[in-house]
Amino acid sequence: MATIHNTYTGELRTSAKHLASGNTIITDAPVDNNGRGEAFSPSDLVCAALGSCMMTIMGIVANRNNINIEGMQIETTKIMSAEPRRIAEVVLNFKMPLNNYTSKEKALLENAARTCPVALSLHPDIKQSVSFQY
Repeated sequence: MATIHNTYTGELRTSAKHLASGNTIITDAPVDNNGRGEAFSPSDLVCAALGSCMMTIMGIVANRNNINIEGMQIETTKIMSAEPRRIAEVVLNFKMPLNNYTSKEKALLENAARTCPVALSLHPDIKQSVSFQY
């Protein structure tokens, strides 16, 4: 269980403190929605959380199966819809470190990404477009 304390600090900015670690993040509304755009927007954090969750679960599977994925990266693109304003699609392009992955290892890693808790928690109307470059 994680406990987070959020505070609205004004001018469309919030701070969120993770109580167990003391780490704090700031959000701003994006420029195209009346904000300053000086930090992640809340919807940016949803997309970042999706990518981080996918990588974390892939890391667990990789450790369990002795697969080296250190240096793995994701380029994430958020696509918004206007009516209603919401995340319509998240495009995640994985760039895997050089390795001679077997077909079984690729399947394990890709399944781990697509079935991470955040991916499974997002509304099914949010399209998750996931690709892997090996």
